[in-house]
Amino acid sequence: MKKQNFQPAGQKINKGLKRCAVFFIAALLLVITNTVCYSSEADQLEGAAYFKQMCVACHTINGGVLVGPDLANVQDRRSDEWLHGFIKSSQTLINSGDPDAVAVFEQFNKIVMPDPPFSDDQIAAIIVYIKAASGGEAETAEQEQEAALIETGVGGTEEDIILGQNLFQGKVRLENAGPSCISCHHVKNDAVIGGGILAKELTTVFSRMGAPGVRAILGSAPFPVMQQAYLNKPLTDEEIFSIVSFLQQADRDHMFQQPRDYGVKLAGTGVVGLLVLLVVFSLIWRKRKIKPVNKDVFDRQVKSK
Repeated sequence: MKKQNFQPAGQKINKGLKRCAVFFIAALLLVITNTVCYSSEADQLEGAAYFKQMCVACHTINGGVLVGPDLANVQDRRSDEWLHGFIKSSQTLINSGDPDAVAVFEQFNKIVMPDPPFSDDQIAAIIVYIKAASGGEAETAEQEQEAALIETGVGGTEEDIILGQNLFQGKVRLENAGPSCISCHHVKNDAVIGGGILAKELTTVFSRMGAPGVRAILGSAPFPVMQQAYLNKPLTDEEIFSIVSFLQQADRDHMFQQPRDYGVKLAGTGVVGLLVLLVVFSLIWRKRKIKPVNKDVFDRQVKSK
């Protein structure tokens, strides 16, 4: 007679509980992993949208220096906390004396990076996107060739420069009815009337930012005022190219240019206009009534008495 092995019921229950626990832990880990991956992908998509909204005008990822530094693998050079603080308010960090922030500000021509209208979570999403995109490929040869073409200004004909000059000062209406550049900006040029002082003077903007930087800002403005001004009224590629060509010419020749001064002409026009008005008023004054309407009737009544 064979000997049968019997396991106590308690041991069977313990084995069952252990298997259930292992299965539960594995399922929990799977859920957590999927949740983290999904959250990471969602943050990347959200961060990409915010990056394109504000950052792409001045920065690239694996595309080289633009107005600001290339942000590829910036997480290896700066901590997440530092990146968060710099993105949230670069000037606050610079004014605090942070050596890295001051160095970046000095290196890139002291161009003030505007504070974005993003929450802490949105800035965190941007950082996630930069990390993810840092492993991407660099610009294609076609994009590099286009950037080089714009950088050298090749292809900007005299007609392009004149069109850009007229677009800049509003003599030619922008296709999408956006405001002319001269509304807020001034440029030193013989052919352009003095412009606004709301924003930075643009005579040497080409030297400071180069064609790619100027083109990027015109195509996707990072500054809140410009964003509102050109909301649903973007410049076309042709308009951007023409304005960039004009600004390059203005920068190159600015030493030989004088801003158009309309002070004397305006004063002279004012004096002439005043004289014309005086003559008109004197003619009108000569035809004025010098006695009451009923004066003749009153005189007749006096004589009849």
